[in-house]
Order: sequence, then C-alpha cells, then structure tokens
Amino acid sequence: MGRTIESYRMALDRELQKWSSFARALRRDERIAFEQLIDICRNYASAGSNATRPILFEPMVMSILLHQQQMLNRLEKMLDAKRKQPT
Repeated sequence: MGRTIESYRMALDRELQKWSSFARALRRDERIAFEQLIDICRNYASAGSNATRPILFEPMVMSILLHQQQMLNRLEKMLDAKRKQPT
C-alpha cells in the first residue's frame, strides 16, 4: 500500500509552484527577495513537516519569521559589540 497523504516537502513544492505567476510579475530585485523567502521555506521543511498544521501556509510563514528573527538577533549582537568597542 502507498501513502495516502503526500509528504510536507511534496505539498510545499506544489504550493510554491502556485506562486510562480506571482513571482513572474515581480521586478527583478523583488523576485530575488521572493526567491530567498522560498529558499527559507525549503530550508525549514523538516520543521514544517513536524508542525503537522492543516494549513500549509502557516509553517511557511513561521519559517520565514523564524529566519528573520535570527537575522535580527545577529544584527543586534553585531551592533552591541560595535558599541562596546573602545573608540
């Protein structure tokens, strides 16, 4: 017997394909940023599959938010370290 429910990664790829016309309508710099968001979703696919959320978009957005929060934390640490350096 085969699986009755597709894997999260397969569902994610299918969902991302639905966004392709949206991506094509973006300007080049916007498309690059959009593709970065797509990559973030793919990078957190393992966590997304463990979330078992009925709405696929929720773990996608949480993946993006998590990545952005990590970036903010790194930038804050860099700024704090720079402020503490003697001039």
